[in-house]
Amino acid sequence: MEVEMIEAHRQTILVVDDAPANIDLLVSTLKADYNVKAATRGERALQIVRSGDPPDMILLDIMMPGMDGFEVCRQLKEDFTTRHIPVIFITAKIGIEDEIRGLDLGAVDYIAKPISPPVVQARVHTHLALYDQNRELDRRVKKQTAQLHETRLRIIQRLGRAAEYKDNETGLHVIRMSHYSRLLGEAIGMSESESDQLLNAAPMHDIGKIGIPDRILQKPGKLDAEEWTIMQTHSQIGADILGDAGDSNLLEMARIVALTHHEKWDGSGYPNGLVGEDIPRVGRIVAIADVFDALTSVRPYKKAWPVEEAVALLRDGAGSHFDPRLIPSFLEILPKVLEIKARYAESLDVEVSDSQTTPILIA
Repeated sequence: MEVEMIEAHRQTILVVDDAPANIDLLVSTLKADYNVKAATRGERALQIVRSGDPPDMILLDIMMPGMDGFEVCRQLKEDFTTRHIPVIFITAKIGIEDEIRGLDLGAVDYIAKPISPPVVQARVHTHLALYDQNRELDRRVKKQTAQLHETRLRIIQRLGRAAEYKDNETGLHVIRMSHYSRLLGEAIGMSESESDQLLNAAPMHDIGKIGIPDRILQKPGKLDAEEWTIMQTHSQIGADILGDAGDSNLLEMARIVALTHHEKWDGSGYPNGLVGEDIPRVGRIVAIADVFDALTSVRPYKKAWPVEEAVALLRDGAGSHFDPRLIPSFLEILPKVLEIKARYAESLDVEVSDSQTTPILIA
């Protein structure tokens, strides 16, 4: 069962409960003031949230068949692209241990069953107001600390560029792919602050190449099996360099990106062979942005691929290399991507023979 009532100008509430009667009551309680979406399974709720049009709040039952509410909340709060969404548990399971567990997972409140419509309306209104206030506070703090923020970003950007001095890529590559990453993050519903974090975390995706020997990193020909094994360690090296991020969300995101941007949807990537949604979504986003820019850019050893051929490769790789749900979103923002590509175009003009135009190996 799914319920959907949409008006573009209103905030959206996602109701998740396996009992249709509870969904009907919550929809009737909220529909006068909010857009309402609903799902009867935790798995379907995650699909809705990750669809590219995320809700402003989630009312979440705990006791559901299959994936319970605790697991839904855990996955939402573990993901940089959805952790900002307030979650209120609506449940008859309201023991103190359950309440503590839910709050520890990141929920903002509990509402006990049987459901009281006035209580639901009041709690939803209160927490949406707090959410809006927190976003405004974040905006003001960001503005007031802009100089410190800019200094930190410059240090981070220079850290990202450090790897380029050992590689065949240019500084424009990390600028372009970082902007592509932010555009894609925004397209699938990341908040403004988190998409900005992704913009500034993405340049560090290959920082681990600092630890790869020059004889491998700058080898003009194809790597042999031993060299390729060494090359693959740059993901883990990058994560180790960035290390324990402490309270820095930006550095934690950068660590995750560095570690996971070479994982593949079908599990054939590295360093850990993660499969599907086990790969953090920021890693899946950067994988698309990185490959697209690598394909469409000139390098001393290759010509730039035409955009149409690069797009074809992305389509062919959907479901094997890339998240099949992210590729359509990337293609929807392709005009904006191409604007970024033109703005930060390479000035490199390299003569490359036809024998050097074979598909490149994205390391």
